[in-house]
Amino acid sequence: MSTPKVNHWAQMGESTFVFGIWLLYWIHRLLGRWPFRLCLYPVVLMHWLRKPVVRQASQQYLERLQTSTDALGKQPTVRDSLRHISLFAETMLDKLLAVSGRYQFSRVRSGPEREEIYAAAAKGQGGIIVTAHIGCLELCRAIAEQRSALKLNILVHTRHAEQFNRLLKRLNPHNDVNLLEVTEVSPATAVLLNEKIAAGEFVAIAGDRVPVFASQTVSANFLGHQAPFPVGPWILASLLKCPVWLLGCIHDKDGYLIHFERLADSVKLPRGQREAAIAEHVQRYADALTKLLKDSPYDWFNFFPFWDQSHATPASKP
Repeated sequence: MSTPKVNHWAQMGESTFVFGIWLLYWIHRLLGRWPFRLCLYPVVLMHWLRKPVVRQASQQYLERLQTSTDALGKQPTVRDSLRHISLFAETMLDKLLAVSGRYQFSRVRSGPEREEIYAAAAKGQGGIIVTAHIGCLELCRAIAEQRSALKLNILVHTRHAEQFNRLLKRLNPHNDVNLLEVTEVSPATAVLLNEKIAAGEFVAIAGDRVPVFASQTVSANFLGHQAPFPVGPWILASLLKCPVWLLGCIHDKDGYLIHFERLADSVKLPRGQREAAIAEHVQRYADALTKLLKDSPYDWFNFFPFWDQSHATPASKP
């Protein structure tokens, strides 16, 4: 299906403006979960009707997920798209609850891979964590802080980092997550990140959005169609000589499942085979995302024409 032309996801504006998420948080604080939902549903419907880009991107994603994985068990309908956007709104609330320590962490479970990355951190072995816009990653951060197991440094590509960081500190003055605004990966940035990883810290970066600044990309098969993915995480991992992990946090019954997966012990980009090597790593990442979304199909929160991102250039050959 066709989707409206959009120059870049960042030009659409994020649905996570500080005022909006602060308002959602206080509606829940004052009224509770079910009154929050009753207030939320008409808002979601109006948003769905008034935002054709969001609506069509949701429908395109659900159709491609169903065709490639049969995750829904049927062809998606309008109800599925509304459910998709509603889950995003509820997840935004859970993000705030997690940061403020008000989420019931007993409803979060994780696989054995979590202990592997915690053990590496305990030994002072840092790395790159590649995330995606799925589920509620703030729960992973909050649980890591509670255990003092992981020191996370989050790379962000927008100038909203400072405001969002202030909001996190307001909700939790002891929040230990460091948001790093990066407009380009300069030599100084690489040195800073290398120091953090050498100290046993982890650098988290989204692998499913092309950065705001001009960025090299490679194409990978995702849900049966070619899509551009940024090369940044893999270039960083090759420069910093560290392992790469996937981190996802998807809905699981009445709570969440934290999923860690080691994607690479190291990233080597041989001269003359650089683009092919990056493409192999990106495809492994895309396949891992597909498995997560097959288990929780409404947890994909990229409400823009994902397969048609612009400001993306093929990875240049050395």
